[in-house]
Amino acid sequence: MVKYFIIPIIILLVLVTIAFLFRRKHIREIGILENEKLQIQNKPIFEEMMKVKQLNMTGETEEKFERWRNEWTEVIDIHMPKIDSLLFDVEDMIDRFKFKKATQAEKDIHERIRQCEKKKDEILSELNELVGSEEKNRIEMEKLREQYRLARKTILAHQHAFGTTVEPLERELESFTPKFEEYDELTANGNYLLAREIVISLASKGDQLSALIHDIPSLLTDLQNKIPTAIRELRNGSKEMESQSYNLEHLELPKQLHEIESEIAEQLIKLSALEIDSVLQKVTEMNDRIDSFYEALENEVNSRHYVDRNFNEIGEDLMNIAQFTRETSDEAVYVQQSYRLDEKEAQLPGANIKKLEVLQKRYDTLVVMIEEEGSAYSALQEELKQISEELETIANEQQSLASRMKNLRIDENNVRTQLDELARQLQAADRKLHRGNIPGIPDEMDARLEEADEQLYLVSQSLQEVPLNIAAAESYLATAEAVVKDVNGKVEELLENVMLIERIIQYGNRYRASNSAMHESLLNAEESFRQFRYAKALEEAATAVEAVEPGAMKRIQEMLKEHA
Repeated sequence: MVKYFIIPIIILLVLVTIAFLFRRKHIREIGILENEKLQIQNKPIFEEMMKVKQLNMTGETEEKFERWRNEWTEVIDIHMPKIDSLLFDVEDMIDRFKFKKATQAEKDIHERIRQCEKKKDEILSELNELVGSEEKNRIEMEKLREQYRLARKTILAHQHAFGTTVEPLERELESFTPKFEEYDELTANGNYLLAREIVISLASKGDQLSALIHDIPSLLTDLQNKIPTAIRELRNGSKEMESQSYNLEHLELPKQLHEIESEIAEQLIKLSALEIDSVLQKVTEMNDRIDSFYEALENEVNSRHYVDRNFNEIGEDLMNIAQFTRETSDEAVYVQQSYRLDEKEAQLPGANIKKLEVLQKRYDTLVVMIEEEGSAYSALQEELKQISEELETIANEQQSLASRMKNLRIDENNVRTQLDELARQLQAADRKLHRGNIPGIPDEMDARLEEADEQLYLVSQSLQEVPLNIAAAESYLATAEAVVKDVNGKVEELLENVMLIERIIQYGNRYRASNSAMHESLLNAEESFRQFRYAKALEEAATAVEAVEPGAMKRIQEMLKEHA
């Protein structure tokens, strides 16, 4: 029976606990909403709005001030009391455990607070914009008026520097006056935001005016003095150079200078219309063209110096290289009776002789062109440089061929000397084998000796060929060197193995009487030794000794080194 009473009590306790938790949650939410409401109420919005009183309370300023005051009064007098009432209702709902209605009411309160917060931010933003606009307008307008006064003063004091642009500049200055007046009227009427638009517009015009005043004098100087002076200098300089036999027709200076003069007149008209950006670009282009003409004339002078200094020298080089090439060609014919040249080397002298004939014709043409004084020195220099470069290439090729032919005899002697040395080494290896006190020479070693002898024979035969092919002989020699080196190594290895086998067998003899297996293994090793199978004999003897006395091989090898 007790069980039936406990269960309802437990359920009741659970429900009470849940209700208590929900109630505490809602009370906490009410506290948060209450705090948010107080933050809005305590914001000194009316004090902030009093800043506007420092301004002219007319027109736009007065309208905004009244609107802000009405809107904030509505927030404080209507919305805030309504929020207080709703908060009181929520508390009542919580006390009566109407949590669902309380939640809905809390959402409604939160939204009302958010709307009040939004209205507060809008008022402060507009307020700061208005007050800030007044301050910015005042500071920037002072700068603009000073910029205007300085511009007018500069134009009046330096009219000669502005030429025909004085009148359009003054008209531009006059356009500032009505804007200043409009600004003053808007400010007096409290229309600071509209006045702000005037300030921004005047700031842009002021920057443009400053740019005009800064750039126009230098542009006029370029168009009226510097460029015309440069044109006169170029005309006089080109006439002077032509009188000194310079040919400048390819530069077309008269035509191009006339084009620039026409362009100057057009740009002066545009400058009078204050089309500053277009004029700046064109003046830059004209100055670049002028600079290029100076560079072209200077290049002609430098080219003449080059031609005068190098023309005869290159002519002598042409003659000397042609003579050297013919001599090399004759030498190649003689050398090829004894030595074989590859196809490219053999054809090189003839090909270069033909190239030199072409270069001679080009040089002769230059001689005529210089005598007739009908060509630009820059073109003569370019052609002369090309001839010089091609001559240098031919000279290098011929020098390389001459050195190659000179070295053929040296290369032949080197091959013969090395062949004799290899033959001596092979004979020494053969003698060492036959005097080595060994049972006999294995067939494999005989084959290696024969191969080495054949390779030496091939080298010898290649040296007998007429004409001699040095490249082939050197190739045979390289193969022979490798084979002889290998044979020498194998001979040394064989003799060392024979000596090692003998010592191992001598060392193992001490165990023969007591160890029949050792005795049998050494008998096999001795049989292999008598059959010239030295590698097998070494393996059998070493295995037998190591089986009885591990480490014996190492001691035997050390003993051999000590007595070597």
